[in-house]
Amino acid sequence: MNTNTSYYKPISQFYKEKFGEKVYKVPVSVFDTCPNREGLKGMETCIFCDVWGSAARAESKTLPLDVQIKKYTAHISKHFKAKKFLIYFQAYTNSFAKVQTIKDYFNRALEHENVVGIVVGTRPDCISPALLKLWQEIHERSFLSVELGAQTFDDKKLEYLKRGHTHDQTLKAIKKIKENTSVDLGLHFMFGLPNETDEEIIETALKTNELGIDHVKLHNLHVLKDTPLEKDFFDGSFTPIERPDYARRVGLFLSHLDPNIYVHRLAALSSRSDELIAPDWTSRKMETHQFIIDRLKEFNYKQGSRIPVSNSF
Repeated sequence: MNTNTSYYKPISQFYKEKFGEKVYKVPVSVFDTCPNREGLKGMETCIFCDVWGSAARAESKTLPLDVQIKKYTAHISKHFKAKKFLIYFQAYTNSFAKVQTIKDYFNRALEHENVVGIVVGTRPDCISPALLKLWQEIHERSFLSVELGAQTFDDKKLEYLKRGHTHDQTLKAIKKIKENTSVDLGLHFMFGLPNETDEEIIETALKTNELGIDHVKLHNLHVLKDTPLEKDFFDGSFTPIERPDYARRVGLFLSHLDPNIYVHRLAALSSRSDELIAPDWTSRKMETHQFIIDRLKEFNYKQGSRIPVSNSF
């Protein structure tokens, strides 16, 4: 690991070991809804989700998949001399569609030059036997990584976020995926929720260690325009976490996380800064990343360094 990532195990290290060189993820958007937005079983839109459904680029909603891939890979190749890509089906719920439709998109993505695999962002309550079968089929001829939006293991906080799924559903989804596929599997977690404690952060890490997953991605809960959370922010019922406190919690989590689990980004990034309401540091990617790295160094928060002896590996 290099100096900046010597305090945790970056996902870039895994990609380099697997593909022999640096690999870039290319976010694309092909779906435009999820169970929450459809109001299934009385669900409501997640309080933090904007109209783009976490899409990295707003324009992607209007462009065909092939156009998105060609345009974004060309841009990345030009600026970073990239040669290999993973197509990241990121926005909304990428398992909330007919399996044949999903299969067609995957196949089209894999036909593109220098595409070495697929990454799928989805949720724990939208996984069918047919989808698991498809994931395994893709895995057997390419690379497939699944990222589950767990966000938290606390059911009360899941209710606050209006996620529409429970902690138990997350655990069952992980079990199903591991029993029926060999795909690379990760979890998304969100810190900075109301009434969150250091003990909960530590417990989340220790519980994650028991699940046999491959990687994690961390986010800070932030406020975007035209989201339910915007109302909570302006009426004073929600206050975003400050950057120093967030960095400390990232450190607590990492220092209790199995050192064999790879880590994606350490904080959320608002790619559309004009829509960001708070906190403003969410729009400053590299500055925030370096701030967190500096805090990890200052307090010696090395991944896995504080796992209790009884929980060590």
